[in-house]
Amino acid sequence: MKRLLLSVHDVGPRFEAEVELLLERVTRHVAPDRLAMLLVPDHWGQHRLTIGSPFAARVRAWSDAGASMFVHGWFHKDMADHATPVARFKARHMTAGEGEFLGLDRATAAQRMGAGRDLIETITGRPVAGFIAPAWLYGRPAIEALAETGFALAEDHMKVWHPPSGRVLARGPVVTWASRSRARRASSLLAARLLPPVLRHAATARVAVHPGDAHFPQLLDSIDRVLRRLTRTHAPGRYDDLLAG
Repeated sequence: MKRLLLSVHDVGPRFEAEVELLLERVTRHVAPDRLAMLLVPDHWGQHRLTIGSPFAARVRAWSDAGASMFVHGWFHKDMADHATPVARFKARHMTAGEGEFLGLDRATAAQRMGAGRDLIETITGRPVAGFIAPAWLYGRPAIEALAETGFALAEDHMKVWHPPSGRVLARGPVVTWASRSRARRASSLLAARLLPPVLRHAATARVAVHPGDAHFPQLLDSIDRVLRRLTRTHAPGRYDDLLAG
């Protein structure tokens, strides 16, 4: 069976209105219990997800409805000094200063991963589904920390894997949109037209939406088109289905 995995990124108090809009949009195509939601515990150190808060109650309600909850970093902000040219290039050009786990040492990465898991599991009363780094960027120490902290699932731009064993569970590019500049919006709209025909034969297709998408009608329309097209060939599923398969 071909499977569609849909994720809503950057879920937290900072983007409550945008997340609600995106959920209203994507649940026209995918049931709430087939969604993955990526939670940021303290976005840029300014928007803390607090136990007992109204937003925490929303998180619990989404979890109760069946959404899979992933830890999505801690700050979602890159505050590291990058030692290599490759890392500096990724930090500068692949994200707007949000590749938090690209330059962290192993101990710091493990501490933030574990703290995020503890917080989200306390709020939802359920195990998290896994960990996904902000901007899908990992340094080698973060990959090692993932293996030792025992998360069942992780993903980057091109694959989903099981960190304890390193086993790759799905391969292929994720369809996503970039909103922070006109040029990035244009390139992501082009990619969103080109990728679905390529992915129609893939065993697993992934789609990811971000709060910034909610501010641009052309991106929202593109999300609708992609989901309409992919749900013709792929059944909406859950990330943890990959473990069973």
